[in-house]
Amino acid sequence: MSAPRRAKRFLSAEQKYDLWVRMLTGQLTASDAAAEVGVDRSTIVRIKAMARDGALSALAAKPGRSNVKKSAAEIEADELRREVERLTSTVVDQAVELTLLRGKTSWG
Repeated sequence: MSAPRRAKRFLSAEQKYDLWVRMLTGQLTASDAAAEVGVDRSTIVRIKAMARDGALSALAAKPGRSNVKKSAAEIEADELRREVERLTSTVVDQAVELTLLRGKTSWG
């Protein structure tokens, strides 16, 4: 028979960061970290990889620009907002033009 599965253990971002820093500074090995928090060693390997990827993407970001990627829905919503602004401006321009034209003909 197989051993019973352990209950899932969820670590906070702060706990993950603390483990990563301690492993980075050599205070803790991946095996020791896994044993300390009661998770599988593969979880620790994933935490290290995510921390590395996050650090690299943060360092690669250009100053003054947001490096946050927008979802497709957010991009579409932004495009639709711009289209609404453009159409609103067009309607206002046409209303002004119509008012001026009607005003001139009624004077005539």
